[in-house]
Amino acid sequence: MTTAIGADTARKPATMAQALGRALRDAMAADPSVHVLGEDVGTLGGVFRITDGLAKEFGEDRCTDTPLAEAGILGTAVGMAMYGLRPVVEMQFDAFAYPSFEQLISHVSKMRNRTRGAMPMPITVRVPYGGGIGGVEHHSDSSEIYYMATPGLHVVAPATVADAYGLLRAAIASDDPVIFLEPKRLYWSKADWSADAPEQVPPIGRAVVRRPATGGRRSATLISYGPSVPVCLEAAEAARAEGWDLEVVDLRSLVPFDDETVCASVRRTGRAVVVHEATGFGGPGGEIAARVTERCFHHLEAPVLRVAGFDIPYPPPMLERHHLPGVDRVLDAVARLQWESEWTEGSAV
Repeated sequence: MTTAIGADTARKPATMAQALGRALRDAMAADPSVHVLGEDVGTLGGVFRITDGLAKEFGEDRCTDTPLAEAGILGTAVGMAMYGLRPVVEMQFDAFAYPSFEQLISHVSKMRNRTRGAMPMPITVRVPYGGGIGGVEHHSDSSEIYYMATPGLHVVAPATVADAYGLLRAAIASDDPVIFLEPKRLYWSKADWSADAPEQVPPIGRAVVRRPATGGRRSATLISYGPSVPVCLEAAEAARAEGWDLEVVDLRSLVPFDDETVCASVRRTGRAVVVHEATGFGGPGGEIAARVTERCFHHLEAPVLRVAGFDIPYPPPMLERHHLPGVDRVLDAVARLQWESEWTEGSAV
């Protein structure tokens, strides 16, 4: 990625929302085949103003307001991709995407395989997802497991400003369909970042260690992504008071899954907790725990545990703080990782 002559390369506070908007603008400026479409993405600039200014700069033919018809929006994107365009679809809220699943599962995910690679599907589906904003049901779902369980889709979930920009640019450039999960409660999180000289980030399919541990006998790995990464980082700092040394792995990409980075961390620490907002039963944590157990069994000092949203429809806003994984619930799980004192007490019985 080159930097324009005279560009301001200074790092300044920026929000994730700003980074996402800049990624769309830069992608559209770099490639005339990139088109943005969705409900209210044009004149309004999107519910969260991510697409603000794009219609004015690139015209309504490239940043297009659509009817309220998610199946029609994604079906249109399929046709656009078949004719060589790179559509970027915005689903206004997570659960609003459900009517489009027929197009997603039957065509978007299968077209490249169906045509033996002759017809790629370079579609990016942006999905503002997760809770923490006081929204009601259909506005706060964590629906990533549906996408993870659909072969043919890539699924990513940034947790930082830099990743929001870098991963969205990579998603738009990909010839495979990408479900781009945007943690909306992190839209206004800030970090020092340069819009004119954005830092390079690892590609789709690579996890990163956000906080390393020393690998001592009191260490464990917290595995997370998207909106739960800041929760894990906060929990890791709080855990120091209990004598625990917690490593935090940000998955960034759910599909493809980076077994190498995750398992290297768990082999160092010997213990793992998976943290996410989605439900526990049938949720992403079960697959992650299984992969870790299969690959790290002889390195584990305790079973892999999960901290997840409860197995209920999303609760009313006044109750969401009880539903979402927080620092206390993460630390409670860490306390159940069969530390030495527990083994000592058990053997004395």
